[in-house]
Amino acid sequence: MKIGELSRRVALGIDTIRYYERQDLLPAPHRLASGYRDYSDDDVARLRFIRRAKALGFTLVEIRELLALSGRHEDDMGTLKAAATAKLDDVERRLAELTRMRDGLRKLVDACPGHGALQQCPILGALAGDDA
Repeated sequence: MKIGELSRRVALGIDTIRYYERQDLLPAPHRLASGYRDYSDDDVARLRFIRRAKALGFTLVEIRELLALSGRHEDDMGTLKAAATAKLDDVERRLAELTRMRDGLRKLVDACPGHGALQQCPILGALAGDDA
């Protein structure tokens, strides 16, 4: 199949597919005599894998490692579980940080009356380091 059809089937832009090729996430496709790239169903599966892994927060470097692991069917699944566990730990850490930020912002927004002189704003005071 040509790149346009591949793009439609995997819901990725053509530029993204070419980028993945340049990053060695997708093997260089066979070229037809016309010069067009010729993709297979294996490429569809690989791109769907990449898209799903990205949706779960894996970086392209991590996805490259996951793809390498997925090709070693005889290996123990412990390595793959460890990678997923590390990603989960990272997501949990980021969620905790975002929760802390949300709670801090909520306190500042709740403390601000939303009217009056700007120099009396508790948000500005907190950002400037004042104990207002």
